[in-house]
Amino acid sequence: MRSQHSVRYRCRLKARCCGWEFVWMSDLLHPWFMPQWQRLCAQHQSDRLPHALLLSGPNGVGKRDFAQALANQLLCHQPTAQGPCNHCHSCDLRIAGHHPDLVRVAPEAEGKPIKVDQVRLLIDHLHSTAQQGGYRVVIMEPAEALNTSSANALLKILEEPGEKTLLILVCHQPGQLMPTIRSRCQRIDFTTPSAELASEWLTSKLGLDADRSAQLLRLSHGAPLKAFHLYQGDLLEQRKKLMTGLADLLRGRASVTDLALQFNKFDLLQCLDWLNSVLSDIVRMQMTGQSSPRVNPDMSSMLQAVAKQAHSAKIFALADRIQEERVSLMLRQNPNRQLLLERLLLQWSDLARKT
Repeated sequence: MRSQHSVRYRCRLKARCCGWEFVWMSDLLHPWFMPQWQRLCAQHQSDRLPHALLLSGPNGVGKRDFAQALANQLLCHQPTAQGPCNHCHSCDLRIAGHHPDLVRVAPEAEGKPIKVDQVRLLIDHLHSTAQQGGYRVVIMEPAEALNTSSANALLKILEEPGEKTLLILVCHQPGQLMPTIRSRCQRIDFTTPSAELASEWLTSKLGLDADRSAQLLRLSHGAPLKAFHLYQGDLLEQRKKLMTGLADLLRGRASVTDLALQFNKFDLLQCLDWLNSVLSDIVRMQMTGQSSPRVNPDMSSMLQAVAKQAHSAKIFALADRIQEERVSLMLRQNPNRQLLLERLLLQWSDLARKT
């Protein structure tokens, strides 16, 4: 028997919950969101919707889409069974991208913090009444980008949010949020969907075969939206160059400095993630005796060779270094990218050297 979620691709799936009968056809409400959506629509119907939500979970599962779907529903003056009506004045403003009661707060540039001045502007905006006479919705992402000053300023809003105001904090790393922020929000947890559901969704969206979808999901830790964007963008080409560079370095066909210069232009956090997946494959192959990598089967020859030669202590030392650098980047400490890459590549090249 097929799961309830998989039926979504052959017919319309209805979630009837306390007056919001929502037909599961929205591009924003993905099929694995049903428990969270039912929970919130029940609270809304009973007039118990909190003033602040913390959408917590791994990157790439669709928390941003969920936040936008909820905002769309709350801002609409005539919501229907299919979601927002998309023709009332409020929907017209939203679709045009100029809704005065929908505010998005994000870092001014990737890797930068959300500044205290941004939060102060938000406070000023929320002191006024809703221009469309309904909800005012704030979507902040990623919430962990708040620094100490901006987080303290945000507490003022969380303590006195105002009537019909909903703050939605989208957070990939809740441990980086101040405890006082977390305690003032209702937390909604999101996890990666089942492999079957994620693969079916990705196959439907991209028109790929099941094997290709499964490979993309393995590279994305099972996160469907991350896998979708991995395929749509240029990240797969970056991965190809990274893997080729790692193999060339082991064969003595490339230098650490030249490769670091090349990789410096890439998404550094993503590169660290891929390098970590390579190490995980090597450790798994050493421990189980399996000859085929689970995450990177296209690099079997290289990984088999390293698994035979590398000492486990060196592998774990490199894995620890990768984790340290990931934390440094996520905390926006702005390390020297060239030096960071050179150190990691030197340790990688040392894996195949016999001691």
